[in-house]
Amino acid sequence: MQSTKHLLSDLICGEQSYQYYDLQKLGDERLAQLPKSLKILLENQLRHFDGKTINADIIVAFSRWLDNASGGDDLNFSPARVLMQDFTGVPAIVDLAAMRDAVAKCGGDVSAINPQIPVHLVIDHSVTVDQYGSPQAFGENVAKEMERNEERYRFLKWGQSAFRNFNVVPPGTGICHQVNLEYLAQVVWVSEDGTMAYPDTVLGTDSHTPMVNGLGVLGWGVGGIEAEAALLGQPYSMMLPDVVGFELSGKLSEGVTATDLVLSVVEILRREGVVGKFVEFFGDGLAELSVADRATIANMAPEYGATCGYFPVDEATLAYLKLTGRTEQTIALTEQYCKAQGLWRNPGDYPVFSHSVTLNLDTVEPSLAGPSRPQDRVAVSDLGNAMRDYLADSERDLNETADIEDMKLKLHHGDVVIAAITSCTNTSNPDVMIAAGLVARKARERGLRVKPWVKTSLAPGSKVVSKYLADSGLQDDLNSLGFDLVGYGCTTCIGNSGPLREPIAKAIDSKNMVVSALLSGNRNFDGRIHPQVKASWLASPPLVVAYALAGTTLRNLQDEAIATDSKGVEVFLKDLWPSTAEIHEIRKIVSGAMYRDAYQDVYLGTEEWQAIEVEKSDTYPWQVDSSYIRCPSFFDKPQLAGEEFPVLRSARILGVFGDFITTDHISPAGKIATDSPAGHYLQSIGIAPSDFNSYGSRRGNHEVMSRGTFANTRLNNKLVDREGGYTLAPDGETVLPIFKAAVKYLEIEKPLVIIAGKQYGTGSSRDWAAKGTLLLGVKAVIAESFERIHRSNLVGMGVMPVEFDKEIPREMLDLQGDEQVDIIPCEEQLSPKQTVRIVLSRSDGSRHEVLGRLRIDTQEELGYFRHGGILQYVLSQLNN
Repeated sequence: MQSTKHLLSDLICGEQSYQYYDLQKLGDERLAQLPKSLKILLENQLRHFDGKTINADIIVAFSRWLDNASGGDDLNFSPARVLMQDFTGVPAIVDLAAMRDAVAKCGGDVSAINPQIPVHLVIDHSVTVDQYGSPQAFGENVAKEMERNEERYRFLKWGQSAFRNFNVVPPGTGICHQVNLEYLAQVVWVSEDGTMAYPDTVLGTDSHTPMVNGLGVLGWGVGGIEAEAALLGQPYSMMLPDVVGFELSGKLSEGVTATDLVLSVVEILRREGVVGKFVEFFGDGLAELSVADRATIANMAPEYGATCGYFPVDEATLAYLKLTGRTEQTIALTEQYCKAQGLWRNPGDYPVFSHSVTLNLDTVEPSLAGPSRPQDRVAVSDLGNAMRDYLADSERDLNETADIEDMKLKLHHGDVVIAAITSCTNTSNPDVMIAAGLVARKARERGLRVKPWVKTSLAPGSKVVSKYLADSGLQDDLNSLGFDLVGYGCTTCIGNSGPLREPIAKAIDSKNMVVSALLSGNRNFDGRIHPQVKASWLASPPLVVAYALAGTTLRNLQDEAIATDSKGVEVFLKDLWPSTAEIHEIRKIVSGAMYRDAYQDVYLGTEEWQAIEVEKSDTYPWQVDSSYIRCPSFFDKPQLAGEEFPVLRSARILGVFGDFITTDHISPAGKIATDSPAGHYLQSIGIAPSDFNSYGSRRGNHEVMSRGTFANTRLNNKLVDREGGYTLAPDGETVLPIFKAAVKYLEIEKPLVIIAGKQYGTGSSRDWAAKGTLLLGVKAVIAESFERIHRSNLVGMGVMPVEFDKEIPREMLDLQGDEQVDIIPCEEQLSPKQTVRIVLSRSDGSRHEVLGRLRIDTQEELGYFRHGGILQYVLSQLNN
């Protein structure tokens, strides 16, 4: 087959005529049995068919997939668009600006470095909960955000003027995934000239991009460097995935929320093992879930480990498009195209899956997850026992207390010090937000108050939430308990929880108290939410309010009273919990007009945003004294592509880590400690600790980020007996911060390796976790297994990911820190997934050898690695 033009069909929708690549014209009736997510990938291959990078072999691969119900073939995927948030978007645009500089130095056309497809960057990660519990909190937090981040925002405004197809949604608008769901996503995309219809697909620089899967849009999170390549016109290299079917039946019981459901899904699928796989939901139970419910489940795909969690298009999709104010043409085209293309979900659909799991919605119960992993679900009735067990494991005395100065109160282990209604996971769902408001209303009527040691906050993912909460009067009820609006952004979920009140912070530190945070987010990894909070629990918004009232996680709220009301009567959770009928009655006020009004001027921004002035130029005028935006060093030394395996010899070990090391551990996003390499650097250039901002906000400065790599205060390096980002110096004895040790290794030109356990790189699609690793001089990461995005990021930066063939032998873990590591191929030619020998040489002369597997998975990735990274590869293509 030389072309796919013969597969085009016509589609008439209203007065518009479109063409589309018709899967039925392939003539293989079995393809109708493909999971709908794979049909979208197949259409993508037909539309981008060129006979070279995509040829007839890939079409055969989809038929072969049906034979084995499993993937493995190389695939080049080209998304319709790219979505970014500012923490990952700023460094991505910094890279593009640096690439323009590199092209200019070679005398090339800098306009070649420009997005080839639409890119939307939503500024949502920078607002911090400095102020809370007052009507002034929102304004004061926004003002502080603009003050801290003006330089970053000026840079993004420059990018908006310098690059075509690059759109910035200003701060104070919402969270990127909620904005994507409510406004940007189209389900069926239309070409720029209006003639071609095809599925809306998206790659995002945030791991929670799959949230839009709830609307029937296929998309997933990638690293910033992969997104940069995609927007520059390079296909995303992947393997045709296994697809796990998740069958839903039954109906959620009264009082059970979508949050409770997703925590059950996360628990099931983590146990099932779906890393690197697609999950596609099917079954009659889908008819009982709204798109908002589905989006909650899809949002947490990274938490259950899947590439995406896809929900096919059906009547619920059309209802959501109507609810959110999409045009009649958009709604009609979605229905007609999806039915014609076989993407529409019909009752009884049961595609071929690699394998399937089932869940009866009737069995789901009110739940939380924690204290540090989203997959560790705990029933509300068991939280008290789970917290007691955690305290016992931490060797804490339950009766120990700490005095809270000037408040005549005592702080107990297990007390809730942060209660945050936050994150697009839940604030995109009107049902749970209204439920939170109703819990607040009933509590207010009974005269209840939030405990004085609890820091409360409300940070919706869009202004629509504020509109329906205000119109229903529920915002007044939330305000009465301290859940005033603090900003439109990720806040606590990303670690921007802000400082605790000084008396509370001092009480925690005085006795090293183990206190809790409750948040309606998707992540609760060690050290993420707040450096002084050791136990973090994910929960639905109404449960966040309930635990703020209780003030402790040591109580069983299913059976024990939350508090005593103004009349001395005990109040239980059942007294405050709203019925489904109550929720639905208020939900009637949510309308398409609310969404249209909220997004009418989505790119306009506040007066402060509009006042930021930038000078238009094709290349960025770098400021040598900038502490936020610096030209990175990645393109200083072009690497010649080689065919032979880059044998690594006599490498030293920078760190030995256990299982589930997250990208938060590798590259934290939150607070920069004063007494840390990054803190010392900022002070050396005149930045006061009060102006440090966060690691996430300084991702445009490689000097900060390299110093912040492996700087998490909860990191445990097995080479040293000290918590935090420490390791051994080259002498094998001195304990130093990891950055300082890495500098000493660089000075003596010693290559470095990391050794880790299972699922290394779990969590956010944080490209700086790979960039920082590279800048520290690490040439290879050897792990039992990798999380999908971080493995790709390592390859994209030219760092070699290697997996042990089996579990790490005990001898490989019994390390002293002075060992040397060789990585030697079993065949000299560099090839995907080849077997390698990992040789460990000890100071006593003994050697230990095991086999490993190179986790460069595709030929396309091999090309990136040979050039030293994906961006260097793109530059080489432009220069040829």
